[in-house]
Order: sequence, then C-alpha cells, then structure tokens
Amino acid sequence: MPPIRSAAELLPDSAWAAEVPGLVDAAEGWLRVLPPERAKLERRARALAAPALHWAGVGRLAQVAARIIGQAAAWATVDLGRAIYRSVVYGERDDERVAAAVERAERLVRDFGPVYVKLGQFISTAQGLLPDEVVDAFAWCRDEVPPVRTSVVRRVVERELGRPIDAVFATFGDLPLASASIAQVHAARLHDGREVVVKVRRPGLRRQFEADVRAMALLAAAGEARSGAVRAANARGFVELFARLVLEEMDFRLEALNMVEIGLASEDGGMFDSLRIPRPVPGLVTPRVLVMEYLPGTRYTDAAGTLDAGVDPAALIRLGIQGVLEHTLVYGVFHGDLHAGNVFLEPDGRYVLLDFGIVGRLDASQRAALVRFMVGVGTFDARAQLEGLRDFGALPPHADLDELVATLEALEDEQARPEVLTHEQIVEGMGRVMRVLVAHGFRLPKELVLFFKNLLYLNGLAATLAPDLNLLGEVDPIFQYFAAKYEAEMDLFKQ
Repeated sequence: MPPIRSAAELLPDSAWAAEVPGLVDAAEGWLRVLPPERAKLERRARALAAPALHWAGVGRLAQVAARIIGQAAAWATVDLGRAIYRSVVYGERDDERVAAAVERAERLVRDFGPVYVKLGQFISTAQGLLPDEVVDAFAWCRDEVPPVRTSVVRRVVERELGRPIDAVFATFGDLPLASASIAQVHAARLHDGREVVVKVRRPGLRRQFEADVRAMALLAAAGEARSGAVRAANARGFVELFARLVLEEMDFRLEALNMVEIGLASEDGGMFDSLRIPRPVPGLVTPRVLVMEYLPGTRYTDAAGTLDAGVDPAALIRLGIQGVLEHTLVYGVFHGDLHAGNVFLEPDGRYVLLDFGIVGRLDASQRAALVRFMVGVGTFDARAQLEGLRDFGALPPHADLDELVATLEALEDEQARPEVLTHEQIVEGMGRVMRVLVAHGFRLPKELVLFFKNLLYLNGLAATLAPDLNLLGEVDPIFQYFAAKYEAEMDLFKQ
C-alpha cells in the first residue's frame, strides 16, 4: 500500500489547524507525548481483562450477584451472551430465553452505574451485529444517563484548568447539552467570543471502571468454563476490547489528538466540502476536561425536515460511504463510534462528526488486507473477502479457505443475487457470513470491529435518509470516485 502521510507531516501546512491560535504547537506536543500513553493504556487493559482474584473485582462481582434478584441473575451477562451467540451464530431464535436474559442484563446495567451503562451503549450501537431486540433494549443507554450536578462539574473544570471558571469562560451553561456514561457536555463562551463545548469526565470513574472490568473478567472466565457458546464467542477477548476502548476514551488528551488527526486527513483529502470536524482549544485540554469549538447541526435521525431543498439523500449516503472508506483505506485513521448521537447534519447537507474518543488506526498491511476484502465485497468474490480477513488477522493462518469458500458460495446459491440491495439484505447477509466464520475460529481485532460497526452505521444511515435507495447502484459511482482520485494508488494495488 502507498505510505500514509502522517499527522506530523500534514500539520505544518494545515490552514485548518492554523486558524486556532496555538493549535499547531499543541498538536506537535500531543504527537510526541501521547502515542506512548496509548500503548500504556493498551497494556493496562490487557492486565485488567486477565481473570484474577483481585479484591476490587471480587468485591464488585459480589455486589452484582447480591443486588440482582434471583440466583440465576448473577449470570445475567453470561445468559445474554449465550442467547445472542446462539442467535447470531446458529440462527436459533429462542425469543423467550433472549427476552429473559435481556431483562436481567438490563437490570444489571441500570443498577450499577456508568461503566455498565457504557457497556449498554456499546450493545445499543451494534445494530446488525446483534439481534434487534437486544439492541433496542439498551437504546436508553444513549440518552438516559443521570447528569452530574453542575456545581460538581464546575469544581472539576476549575481544578483541572487551575483557574476560576469565570476567568476562563464568559458564560458557562448551567444545564448540560448531553449526559453520557463517560462525561457530560456543557455549552460555554470564551472571553474572546468563541462559542465552545466543554466536555467533563465523571468524577471517580477510573477507579470504578477498573473494579467493574475486573468483575467482568471473572464473569467472562466463569461463563467460558460453563458454556461452550460463551467460550466460542471469546467473551474474555470482548472484555479486553471493551477495557481498551473505554480506557482510551477516558483520557481526553487522546480525544483531542484523535480530532486533530482526523481533521488533518479530512483537509488533505479535500473532504471539508462535505464534512466538518471540531477543533480542540489549546491550553484547555487535560485528561478530564476537553474544550472544543461548537459546531451546530441536527442528528441525522432527526434531520429529514431540516435539510435545504435540493439536498439529495442519495448523494448524502454516497458522501458518507466515501468518507468512511477514504479515512480508513487511504489515511489509516477513522472515527470508530459512528451513531446518531455523534453524526449531525447541517441544513446544506454537510456532515458534522462529534465525539472522537474511539478511533481506529490501521498500518499498511491492514489497509491492504481491508482493500482486498472490500474489493471482494464489491465483486461478490468470496475468496477475496476471506483472504483479506485472513491477512488482517481475523482468520487463523491455517484456516481452510477452500472449505469456507464452498460454504459461503453454497449460502449465496440459496439466495439469488439481488438486482436491488436493501439495508435489510445487507444485515441478513452479514449475519449468514458471521455464522460461518465464527464456527471456523473467526475473531475480530479491535479495528475490524470498529470498521464493521461503521459499515452497519452507513446501512442505518441509508435506511433513515433514503429507505428506498438501491445500495448496489452506489457501488460503481463510489468506485469511480476512488479510481479517478487515487489512480496511481489503484494501479499500484492492481500490480
């Protein structure tokens, strides 16, 4: 694959970064200091997810078991995982069992605070990967998190920034714009008149998170010992992935750097005609507080009546797909948590991306593998898809590709190739493929999980803005866009 132009290379020539006083210098410092911090958090996540009889994890697990009514309730997440696994992998539909498991797990999430709510949010954004009734049951996690008192938020801001809040902001909103599991957000105005958003981490979250993850690790290990379905679903691997994502999300300096890196890639790729990225405010970024510029917009789920006349929903879908693929395959850095709360639309049809706590990063070999996979998807070539997944590390090197190809082709033969491809067919097709791959040792690395979630987000975006759109009809225009813009790179890949 062609080498990526790194953020360090793009930063000195960036007009987008230079418009914010001090941002270029601040970003240079973040690029030096924060990558080792990210690696340290990855090691910490691995340690937390290893099942061990640590007092914090055992104590938290005992709390969970004692607080939920019924002896089986202590196995709420195990039962839910097993029910989901059998539904996704084997296509078995035991609605009564799923409903009971969802009810117990939802009670656990409601009772045990922000970390479990974050787990519920992760489930609620996995539409297409998990059964609809499971996703819908946790939709409340995105919007119903009780806010921290504003007086507490103000004290956190003052402690982190080392100044009285009135010395930093001309105004600071008393009511939060949003309250989530990790943080809540307040509107504010700087003394120079700039409208900003202040993101503040919930107090005491890191210690509670570590205890909860240790408890989850013990529960996952017990579940794998008890159930072959939970073991095959790699529950312990999921706990490690969850720990890594949330640990990174809790350090707002990493989010500020993520924002800059994706903004620089967007600028270099000429994407700012269709996309806006907020910029952090230098000097007002700490691990617990992040001040960024305010960008207006409407959630894409509510935007249908707010778009200007003449904005073509089909064109919006095409731009969304192009943007996700360009960030991922060309620049190797992409927003990893696209959902309705993080994707807004302006009236002129420009996207506004928010919340950069979760970002995927790909090296050259992973980009090449993903390109091979996507070309296989676009050409209905099962072998190319599987080779791409194997090269990415999702399939074991010794996997029998001939057997997998035969199985997948047999599934395709059962379904006539559609002339019109709907979002329901995409979800159904991914479910069939997942069932085959998991049965043969399929595992999802973090970046592949995030990329697949983005594909399913785009599917949901199409279903919301253009429900009658034929997604097959968008393949050729998107391919032509990349072929024209990256002609030399495409020729290199073909060789």
